[in-house]
Amino acid sequence: MRLDKFFKVSRIIKRRPVAKTVLDNKKVKLNGKISKAGATVSVGDIIELEYFSKYMKVEVLEVPSGNTKKDEAEELFKILEVKEIEIN
Repeated sequence: MRLDKFFKVSRIIKRRPVAKTVLDNKKVKLNGKISKAGATVSVGDIIELEYFSKYMKVEVLEVPSGNTKKDEAEELFKILEVKEIEIN
């Protein structure tokens, strides 16, 4: 699954155009490398994300074949770290 779609399906970022903007601004790392919207997400991948004033690090636990229900979305990833960041 594409990284921008994974963000939408998992509800890490609720809208795909917003996810694409964050990715285009080089605010996302997939397994330690800056990633693009079309990068493929696999189980076990580590995603680091700067979104608004937060830094989030998550591990992908499951990649669904399509859309998921809201209560199932939380089971797709595990939060490893969250912290506030300063915006200049």
